[in-house]
Amino acid sequence: MNRLKQFARSTSALVPVLMMGVTFLAAPAAGQTADPQPATATATATDATPQADAPPGGDIVITARRRSEDILRTPVAVTALSSQDLAVRGVTTINDIANFTPGVNVNNNAAGRNDRSFQQVIIRGFTPSAATNPTSALFIDGAPVASPSAFSSISDPERVEVLKGPQAAYFGRSTFAGAINVVNKVPGDVLAGSVGGMIGTRDNYKLHADLEGPIFGDKLTFRISGDRFSKNGSYENKAVPGQTLGDQKTTSGTVMLVAKPTDRLTIKAFGLLSEDKDGAPAQGLISAYTITNAAGAVVVPGQSNCTLTGRSPTGAAVSNPFFCGKAPKLSSTTPSSNTTNDSVIQDFLANPNGRLVNPDDGVQGYGLVRRYYHMHLGADYEVGDTGVTLSSLTSYNNERYSQLSDLDNYGDTTIVNLTPGGRSYFDFPYLVERINRDFSQELRASYDQGGPFKASFGGSYLNSFSQGGLGGGNGALGTGAYASAVSGATRSRTFGAFYGLSYAVTDKLTLNAEGRYQIDKLYAYAQPTGYTATTDLFVPVGFYAGGSKLLNQNYKHFLPRFIAQYQATPAVMAYASYSKGVNPGLFNTAFLTYSVAQQNLASAAGINVAVSPEKVTNYEIGIKGRFFDNRLRMSLDGYFAPWRSQINAITMNVVDTVTNTTQIIRGSANTGAVDMSGIELDGTFNATRAIALNFSAALTDSKIKKFQNATVIAYSGITDFSGNENPNTSKYAATAGGQYTGDIGGLDRASWFGRVDYAFKSGMWADAANLVKTRVSNTINLRTGASQNGFSIEAFVNNVTNNRSYTTIADASVFTNNFRYSTYNSALIVGLPDLRTYGLQMKYRF
Repeated sequence: MNRLKQFARSTSALVPVLMMGVTFLAAPAAGQTADPQPATATATATDATPQADAPPGGDIVITARRRSEDILRTPVAVTALSSQDLAVRGVTTINDIANFTPGVNVNNNAAGRNDRSFQQVIIRGFTPSAATNPTSALFIDGAPVASPSAFSSISDPERVEVLKGPQAAYFGRSTFAGAINVVNKVPGDVLAGSVGGMIGTRDNYKLHADLEGPIFGDKLTFRISGDRFSKNGSYENKAVPGQTLGDQKTTSGTVMLVAKPTDRLTIKAFGLLSEDKDGAPAQGLISAYTITNAAGAVVVPGQSNCTLTGRSPTGAAVSNPFFCGKAPKLSSTTPSSNTTNDSVIQDFLANPNGRLVNPDDGVQGYGLVRRYYHMHLGADYEVGDTGVTLSSLTSYNNERYSQLSDLDNYGDTTIVNLTPGGRSYFDFPYLVERINRDFSQELRASYDQGGPFKASFGGSYLNSFSQGGLGGGNGALGTGAYASAVSGATRSRTFGAFYGLSYAVTDKLTLNAEGRYQIDKLYAYAQPTGYTATTDLFVPVGFYAGGSKLLNQNYKHFLPRFIAQYQATPAVMAYASYSKGVNPGLFNTAFLTYSVAQQNLASAAGINVAVSPEKVTNYEIGIKGRFFDNRLRMSLDGYFAPWRSQINAITMNVVDTVTNTTQIIRGSANTGAVDMSGIELDGTFNATRAIALNFSAALTDSKIKKFQNATVIAYSGITDFSGNENPNTSKYAATAGGQYTGDIGGLDRASWFGRVDYAFKSGMWADAANLVKTRVSNTINLRTGASQNGFSIEAFVNNVTNNRSYTTIADASVFTNNFRYSTYNSALIVGLPDLRTYGLQMKYRF
């Protein structure tokens, strides 16, 4: 009852709007004259091909419940970006999708790194503890994918669906806060394709080609595509004049085969291969302390604007300079990174000892190398005229990456290294490697014969494997204690049984009952070199052979969703839903390779091997509809979602005073509880045949009820976080776009367009202490172009105003040769946006 009262309070502003929508907006405006052929907000001059599965009127069909439905009649909060939307807005990455979707953020920042190896997709403010423990899941054609990098490899999809709220019944594991599903275009039986390219400032370029058509008439068709994308970063490395930070390069290819051996059977096979080769990332160091070399010259200026009373491990008060309010602007010494690929680095990276990725396949210098493979096979068979469809979906993912960063985040070489055997100057290169693999299988039976009752039943299986490796530091890289080490692997096996029932009680009222029973089996294994437990703090004392099982844990959950939807008029629908979600637990294994003393410190900080699942209950109401003779299409929803047993990341820097080295200890723990609530708006308005507008907005609120993190408490002194907001997410966000399309007189089938897009996101807190946050972000993009008979040309300017607001923010420690400031958080690492970019692109469709 208390939760229902909270939900009512949190969405009280939404209720009057919903009532107005049902009772007033559905009625046509007085004197309104319908445009005989209203333009859609997604139509463009350069890509006006209608969606293959769109019904008359331009409505978007989505598959949020694994069946084709009009987005305005689907009782789920979902934002859909069609292929036309993506093309005309220049959306090519998961970060672009987040920029144009209020309530969605992407965080690339953790442990001193801000790069593409670490990408958290944050929906509705559900900030995950780590990239390895996402709160939302990613899919291609409903098949799970292991990495957001897959989204950059599908350059011309049919649409992208962003589903908000728990989606366990139809999408399964890790859809705790929502899901993003990329839907591929299905090849036709006529030979067609396109070639295109883009060039822009800072050596931006992109090449694309695709081809589709028949192999055996309409019985077997194909579609293949290839892409190459590259750009130089927007920022000069202050340590290496002329070198840029933030360079990225991706090469990818896809293939799809569609077989229809009979009218009732359809088989779709899809494969994707991509490779990323990035340089050192674009990130800035903001230090609370001034760092000088032996001559007294300032290497890193201190920019602290407040002093906190923190707590030492013994509980004593400690004075800590830090940051309060808006994060300071970058100093003149940053961004800076040591990217010297000397013999020390080369020898370290060539050493196979303790490496997870073969040195020949790994990174060859500072930056990132990632290879990703995905394939899935889907089949649908219609059983006679029964209305029953049997479906199978099989999927496999394999991702491996190798990334070397300069974790001190300044490229100075004048500070003497106090550690024997290393470089003469202080530096902290650090290698991170990871392998992720998974296999999944889903079987489903669906019933829909056009009557009031619809149903689906099925089962699923997921087998997921993950393993990481770390290494580096300020010592003799590649030898002794400073060599990289591979941690023990973790595996999860998930079994699920699900159902979805829908019954139209009347012409207006439909009730939906969905659910999934899920069993998660988690396993943790010893590191490849074996593990000797000298303390029973985490596992029984004894020797564990390499790869042998250390721990296992089983979790069982039932995850229901109930939805009542009311079709007030043929054009307006309102709904209310109740659902539950669970994010699987995990194992911390990397710190088991550390000393007993370091394990004791981890335990004192709340890091244990086993971490329990986190849970959420979601209450939601919404309205969707078409108004004013179909010119205005809008969806509006509000939600309240208590998040319990929240998993939070804990990072500690432990300094060894004997060897003068520091060990980074990372882990996760169930230390939080947060009440999430918000309001989301999405819509389009066709003012005239030539003018199309789109708009969206979100209020993403969070109130921490409970939170514990020894690292945050130590630097801030704050022990009561109640009432604070979740970090790494924008509370307020909005987008607006406008497009004018016109004919070019005197030319056959020729048209032109001009478009402006605006995206706003409010600042994000660095952590749950809510002491320092980023500034608001305002981004404006401009595009204009023309097309005739399949040929199109466009010019664009992205980030017109040169917005420099940080894209991410995270706590960090300043590394010096004596690690004086590394015990507590003493710095910020901030992600830097791409600056103003001019470009020209051309495409030819045939």
